[in-house]
Amino acid sequence: MSLTSAQPSSAHEAWDRLRASVRGAVDAQTFDIWLAPLCAVELQDQLVVLAAPDTTRQWIANRFGPLLDSAAAAVLGDGFTVTVLDASSARDGTQRPQHPAPSAGGGDDEPLHPKLVFEQFVIGSSNRFAHAAALAVAELPGHAYNPLFIYGPPGVGKTHLLHSIGNYARAYGGGITVRATTAERFTGEFVGALQRGDLERFKARFRRADVLLVDDVQFLQSKARTEEEFFHTFNALHDCGAQLVLTSDRLPRDLGALEDRLRARFEAGLVTDISAPDEAVRLAVLHKRVHHDGIVLADPAALDAIAERVTQSLRALEAALVRVVAFHSLTGRPIDAALAVEVLDGLGLGAPASRARRTAPPTVEHILHVTCAEFGITRDEILSPSRLPHIAGPRQIAMHLARAHTAESLPAIARHFGGRDHTTIMRASRRVDQRLASDPDICEVVRRLTERLVRDR
Repeated sequence: MSLTSAQPSSAHEAWDRLRASVRGAVDAQTFDIWLAPLCAVELQDQLVVLAAPDTTRQWIANRFGPLLDSAAAAVLGDGFTVTVLDASSARDGTQRPQHPAPSAGGGDDEPLHPKLVFEQFVIGSSNRFAHAAALAVAELPGHAYNPLFIYGPPGVGKTHLLHSIGNYARAYGGGITVRATTAERFTGEFVGALQRGDLERFKARFRRADVLLVDDVQFLQSKARTEEEFFHTFNALHDCGAQLVLTSDRLPRDLGALEDRLRARFEAGLVTDISAPDEAVRLAVLHKRVHHDGIVLADPAALDAIAERVTQSLRALEAALVRVVAFHSLTGRPIDAALAVEVLDGLGLGAPASRARRTAPPTVEHILHVTCAEFGITRDEILSPSRLPHIAGPRQIAMHLARAHTAESLPAIARHFGGRDHTTIMRASRRVDQRLASDPDICEVVRRLTERLVRDR
């Protein structure tokens, strides 16, 4: 019998204790590259569920599975084991550990990926409107846009926004009930409820939510009984003011195999898209991942090479970075442009036909600098709580520029402005938008500052 402390109360507590034990069993570089990126997803009795990047999950499970299991038994207690899912399956629930599935009347909490939050979402021209809509819904569920329907190709951030809404609502919603599922999981649980004869428990579970998040609703097509049940669930929630957020790989009108009445419900709220990320977003995502995972680059041009060649999917972008880091770990070669190009060539990702000049987006600090210079005020003044017009006006313009021209999230921008709330940034940006429509002087100032930011890149 192992000598252990009290059993963990959550997956995060379990992984924190396991991480401390495993860190001492491998060298620092191995831990940082392969084990540090793992994140806790769920604790089922004595099974700790972790998520790993899709491209390396199997390798991590094979190489470190025995180590994780032995650490779990030693640190958490006899009988504890670990399973490693790939990140996409952990997010959408399509792959579950080999334990009994929860009943239709299970607990209030569905797994939301803890790393999929607004602070980690990189904003760009391809997703700015969808991000703003998602944040508005998270702040005022059932009031802003209901339903919110987000569509776009795979791997561009739809699931990230969906889970960001759920994580935000759970953190700041005063105890409201959030349910996150996928169309496939909804279908599976519905069929299971029919077979068990406990359909009423299934209905109660989904129809008593304050926020229902459904990923990949295109998979409801051609499932007549599931469509009918989802239609009634949708109506029940909408009629009582609950928030619905749906994602799909296409517009509602392009879901041809879906019933007309369900497509009409999807189109009744706000429909917004996320397109393939531009190069500025791709670079920002890579830089954020490198910073978050503590990856040491011998040459930042390695990220330029990846961003230039992997263009359609953020998921594929991060997978390419993982492959480059893995090659570096196994060969000892530095992470530079040459290594990135070699790995990408091996994946069949050759050089693009044209290579436009790459420019990084301006930073919030640079926007503060040029705005202060334009208006002749100091940085301390623009960050102060002063509401004097000659200070508050420039501050609002700087906030507007930061939201329009950086890849930072609203909460991150707010921190640059003296730790203000992100809703202040939203209000300031809307105020400047209103003034741009009626004030030629403001138009000229914003135009001049924007030209300066572009010129300084």
